[in-house]
This record gives sequence, C-alpha cells and structure tokens, in this order.
Amino acid sequence: MEHLPVMFAETLQQLAIKQDGIYLDCTFGRGGHSQGILSRLGESGRLLALDRDWTACDSAYARELLKDKRFTLKHSCFSQLQSIVEHEGLSGGIDGILIDLGVSSPQLDDPGRGFSFLRDGPLDMRMDIATGRSAASWLANVDEKELVRVLFDFGEERFARRIARAIIDKRAQSPITTTKQLADLIADAVPVREKHKHPATRSFQAIRIEINNELDELKNALAQSVQVLKPGGRLVVISFHSLEDRIVKRFFRAESGAKYNPGKLPIKEADIARGVLKTVGKAIKAGAEEIARNARARSAIMRVTERV
Repeated sequence: MEHLPVMFAETLQQLAIKQDGIYLDCTFGRGGHSQGILSRLGESGRLLALDRDWTACDSAYARELLKDKRFTLKHSCFSQLQSIVEHEGLSGGIDGILIDLGVSSPQLDDPGRGFSFLRDGPLDMRMDIATGRSAASWLANVDEKELVRVLFDFGEERFARRIARAIIDKRAQSPITTTKQLADLIADAVPVREKHKHPATRSFQAIRIEINNELDELKNALAQSVQVLKPGGRLVVISFHSLEDRIVKRFFRAESGAKYNPGKLPIKEADIARGVLKTVGKAIKAGAEEIARNARARSAIMRVTERV
C-alpha cells in the first residue's frame, strides 16, 4: 500500500500512539491512516476502524489489513461509534480516535459514485450506496426554498437563489440525472467565476452534505468520542471546509474549561461544572511540500483535543 492520506505524519504524531494502546479510525477509506497506526502498535495494541462505504470495507486495502489480528473493520457510520466500541467491550478504554472528514480518492475518482463534477456519471453522491436517497432523487423532489437553504447553508453559495431557480426550471423540462448535467447547469447560472474554482464546487459540496447528513453525523460522533476515550486519550479531527471546522472548534471549546461563568454568584470553584477535554496546541495545516504533491491537502485543517 503506497497511498498516503492527508496529513499522514501529523496524524500519527498527534495521536501519540502507545504500543499497547487501543485506537479508533472512524474513516478507513483506503486504509492509509490505519496502516500507519498499526505500524506503531506492539503485539498487544489494537485498532478498530469504521467506514460507512461498503466498497471501502470490501477493498483490497481492507482485505490486506484484515490479515492482522490486531485490526478490526466495521461497516458503519461514525455516528454509531459508541455502540460499536461498547459492543467490542472497549468503552472508556480508547487511547486515540481519528476522524478524517475528507471524501476519499476512490469516491472522487469513480464517475459512478457521482461525487465529482469533473467526471460525468450518475448523480448519486451517497457515501453508502445501499441506503438513503441519491442526489438525483433528492433534486427531483426538493422544493425551491429548501434547495436555496441547502446551497446557502452547506455550500456558502452566494448565488444559491439563481442556482436553485435554474435547477427547478430544468427539472420541469427533464430530470437531472448526471453530474455533467448538474455542473453545466450551475456553470450557466453563476454570473461570476472564482479564480481556480469550478462554479459547481460549492453546490456539489452542499448537496453531498445534505444527502449524507454529514454535519449531524459529525456532531454525533464528536459527542460520542468523549464517552469512549480514556483519560489522556486523544481525538484528532481533520476537516476540509469551514462548516466542519467550525463545528469541531466549537465542540472542543464547549467541552474544555468551565461550562459557565457564575459571575458574582456565591458558588464554590469545585461546584462549577467543567468540560472533559483540553485542546492540544493550535490548528495544524498541511505543509507546502504535501500541498504540492496533493492539492486536496490545501484545505485540510487538523484539530486535536485530549480527554482529562
């Protein structure tokens, strides 16, 4: 396996891997991070990995790593991590958790998955193709107001109303079923182009987030991570856009320090509810060398926290 995921070295460093530790990789993907974690574990160490995409769980990368008795892989959303950890008898015993929120290269590179506007294929975008609605199905039924909200809130798209109106008009004539159809439609609807950014970038991101319920998945996973980490255990999150990073940053802040400021109320310091996390260092970004090698690393932001 030669694939190196985004911020590979930084991830292994920030997880502070112990040879006999127990770790959780919430986003297996091509298995790059998992392979790196396993390489630093001793015989008594253990790694549990999750992925909601069955093709990742059934890949050659997965089959190779599953030969290692220290490794377990589950087909699951990471919002189910607490129940899976409990089922494995590991609750409260996890030394480190990794959540890499990037769409994996196989998903982006396979036209059949419908994630990329650069390759024509069916308009799907589901992380797990066995469940939920495809993007084509959602676009065929969503009302205009809701479509504007999704494009604006999840894509931060300033031309959300123009794009939504173009989609509604187009689907009244014929179904929008391919990525090229949607990308071309959006390109025609957007009056101003951003330098070095395809006009469909924000809209594709927004629709993908909606289809896969990504932000709620993240919120649930963060809350559950606190419950399964042992004291001193670390949570490492790599996000790729401002919406994700904002959720991570706010969660880390909310779960660290005093839960509230009592002001002048006569409350003892010991009686003030406190969070269970402490932030480790500042946000970390990919270095220039990695960005030159992999342009997708440019938007990656890593944040690290530790259970107290």
